[in-house]
Amino acid sequence: MNKLDYIAAAREVFVIEAQAVANLVKHLDEAFANSVQSILESKGRAIVCGMGKSGIIGKKIAATLASTGTPSFFMHPGEAYHGDLGMVTPDDVFIAISNSGETNEVVKLIPFLKDNGNYLVALTGNSASTLAKAADSHLDIGVKEEACPLQLAPTASTTATLAMGDALAVTLMKARNFKPENFARFHPGGSLGRRLLSRVEDEMVTTDLPIVSAGARVLDMIQSMSKGSLGLAIVKADNGFGVVTDGDIRRAVEQYGDNVFQKTASELMSRDPAMVPLGTRVEDALMLMDQRKITSLLVFKQNTVVGIFKK
Repeated sequence: MNKLDYIAAAREVFVIEAQAVANLVKHLDEAFANSVQSILESKGRAIVCGMGKSGIIGKKIAATLASTGTPSFFMHPGEAYHGDLGMVTPDDVFIAISNSGETNEVVKLIPFLKDNGNYLVALTGNSASTLAKAADSHLDIGVKEEACPLQLAPTASTTATLAMGDALAVTLMKARNFKPENFARFHPGGSLGRRLLSRVEDEMVTTDLPIVSAGARVLDMIQSMSKGSLGLAIVKADNGFGVVTDGDIRRAVEQYGDNVFQKTASELMSRDPAMVPLGTRVEDALMLMDQRKITSLLVFKQNTVVGIFKK
C-alpha cells in the first residue's frame, strides 16, 4: 500500500461506521422508549454488562449515564457469575450488550435476572438471539458490515453500540431536565465544576491586600501594588472604595509627566470598582468580569473589602 491507499482505507472506515450509526435511526422503535421509561421509573441503578469489546463500550456507556444523572455502573459478566450478582437489586435495570446475542457469559445471567425481577434491556445485532428474546426491551444495534476487512474485529458494531448508549443517556438527560449545574456537581474537578460550584471565597486573595488611603501618593501606591503583586491598589475612601490599576498609573504618567508623583490616589482611582459580595459563584463573578472587561474583582463583606478575585 502507498500513502494514498492509507487515506482511502481510512475514508472507507469512516463511511462504513457513519452509515452504521445512521442506520440506527431505522431501528428505533417502542423498545427504546420503554427502555428509557423503565430507567426513569427505576428506584435502583442502571447496570451495564458486556464481554470483550462490548464490555469496553459498556464501561463508557455506564460512565456517561452516571455523569449525566442516571446512577449506573459496569459489571463484568464473568465476575457477575462468580459473586458480583449480589450487587444487583430487584430495582435495578440491567443493560446487557452482546452483538451476537449469544455471548455465553452474558446469556448465563438471564435466569438470575428473571428470578430477581430485573427489567432487562438487551443491545444486540440479532433480534432472533437468546438474549434479544429474553429481554424486556431489545435495542437493535445490527450493522450491515464491519469496517474490518476480514469482518472479524468489531468496529462498526461497537461504534453503533456506543451511539445507542449515547442516545439513551442524552434522552434521559432531557427527560430529567438535566442542567449544567447538575453536570458540574458530578464533575467538580473540571472547569465547569469550578465555575458553577465554587464561590469567590474559595479562590480569592485575602492576605497582604494592597490597601492605601485616599491621600496616598503615586509612589506609595506603586510600592503597595508591587508588594501585593495583583496589578492594582485598593483605595479606602470616605464614601467607599476605589481602585487604581497598573494601567491607571501608566496613563497618569503619560498625562502628567513628572508631576504625576504629586497626584493622590483619590485623583487617579476608579470610583465605581467592580465588587461582589462574599458567597458569589465563580460563574457569576466571571460573567461580570467579562461584561466589564476586567481581570480582577473586589470581594466585600458588609462594608469591608475582604479579598480580590482574579481570573
